[in-house]
Amino acid sequence: MKLLSYDGGFGRVEDGAVVPMGYDLVRFLATGTVQTGAPVPLASVRLRAPVPRPGKVICVGLNYRDHAEESGQPIPDEPVLFAKFANSVTGPGETIVVPPAVEQPDYEAELGVVIGREAHRVDERTALDHVAGYTCVNDVSARDLQFRSSQWLLGKAIDGFLPMGPWLVTSDEIPDPEALRIRCAVNGETLQDSSTAQMIFGVAELIAFVTRTIGLEPGDVIATGTPPGVGMARTPPRWLRDGDEVTVEIERVGALTNAVRMDAPMGGTG
Repeated sequence: MKLLSYDGGFGRVEDGAVVPMGYDLVRFLATGTVQTGAPVPLASVRLRAPVPRPGKVICVGLNYRDHAEESGQPIPDEPVLFAKFANSVTGPGETIVVPPAVEQPDYEAELGVVIGREAHRVDERTALDHVAGYTCVNDVSARDLQFRSSQWLLGKAIDGFLPMGPWLVTSDEIPDPEALRIRCAVNGETLQDSSTAQMIFGVAELIAFVTRTIGLEPGDVIATGTPPGVGMARTPPRWLRDGDEVTVEIERVGALTNAVRMDAPMGGTG
């Protein structure tokens, strides 16, 4: 089942239409509460991120061996975690607005894991039972700010720098999240093309690791890391530019497309 959020509520996708199911996808995940409405054409609704304001967004760095190598970083012995926040989340079709302070914006295609029920110190063998489903994520990153210090937050948690969508595909449709092709294209040119099979730490292992100390709740999101091919690792580097169109596509999940706009400094040049 595909679940999506749109202006005014959320619903499931059926035969090119949206069947309304209520106003809050996170409440549905937590309680199962449904208020079914009359179907409306999918093309007639304005999509939002499946979870427009997640309580927590936990991101995983360097989780593909080749990406760690292209970044000049050692292969991690355990997951490298950092955070983004609800301010970064934006939906499919929305514009990624790059603020004037950012000179090196980069793309990162990632598999997003949406938590469906509370998880505290869960065992890896049962960790996937806590997953509601999967979505496409673009962990847009300001490399010039990210590497200004040893803490990545400044270059990661920027407003609108976490496009997510177009919907959540429930976990029953994806029994093995580590067998999915994952790609990123900019203006139709494929720049990342890999498989989630290449992740160093799989989804169940990540959930078990995180919940040793951080409880997860319905609607929380884990961004599981990006494969090789990011802009900073190219020669010359391929930074996102004004007018670019970025598409993250994950097998059996869908495709997430966003345009890029470089924001002008306040007051202009006059």
